[in-house]
Amino acid sequence: MTALQAIILGIVQGLTEFIPVSSSGHLVLVPHFLGWQLAGPQVFVFDVLVQWGTLFAVFVYFRHDLVNISRSFLGALRRGRPFDDHEACLGWYLIVATIPAVVAGLLFKDKIETAFNSAQTTGFCLLLTAVLLLIAEKAGHRNRGMEKLSWWDACWIGLSQVLALLPGVSRSGSTIAGGMTRHLDRASAARFSFLMSVPVMLGAGILALDDLFHLPGMDSIMLPLALGFFTALVSGYIAIRWLISYLTRHSLYVFAVYCTILGLLVIAVG
Repeated sequence: MTALQAIILGIVQGLTEFIPVSSSGHLVLVPHFLGWQLAGPQVFVFDVLVQWGTLFAVFVYFRHDLVNISRSFLGALRRGRPFDDHEACLGWYLIVATIPAVVAGLLFKDKIETAFNSAQTTGFCLLLTAVLLLIAEKAGHRNRGMEKLSWWDACWIGLSQVLALLPGVSRSGSTIAGGMTRHLDRASAARFSFLMSVPVMLGAGILALDDLFHLPGMDSIMLPLALGFFTALVSGYIAIRWLISYLTRHSLYVFAVYCTILGLLVIAVG
């Protein structure tokens, strides 16, 4: 992997991790359509670890939210009243919402890695993303904010995140859709989706570190990883700011149309 390829893939990862068009799908398709011959194991490790760039973008953008949630969560535990206030409960909701994807990821890790080598699978999963976004717009009443989240909401959104283990299913798209079908407004669904990306991306990155250390020619990928990390951080921060602002005034239909067109194109050209 060259430096230029790493920069391009980092920008793609940063923008598409939060914009609901599937970062994993684009990281499969961009090398495919540009004719890049990249080693499968190397690409998978790069894709997972470069997500730490977008993870740091979440840390930067939501730093106040994360500090408040952590402080309330730990303070409530010390007082022996773990569900004492909304911020403490939000910490528990994020944990609950993370569990389904962690379990599924550990159980089906090898099959998921194999799916990343198939452009056709990515095409069909992009169509699934489009369907999820359309359902969210049609079924959601959008009359609830973050302060009205419940345990059932967290479980439902967590189950929605399992779909995003497949390349082409947008993690932000599936979880935003999950929140909206529970009648959260678009911006609140997006905020919870971005916050719950922290444990998932952190855990996936830690697991990928073992693959990195056992990867042949590990030294040669360290510079591309660093470049991908930095470009993903910058583009991810821009994407978060833009999308939250966009969703306060606009629907998800444009993203559903994009995923439909791209998915059909991928299936048509193989």
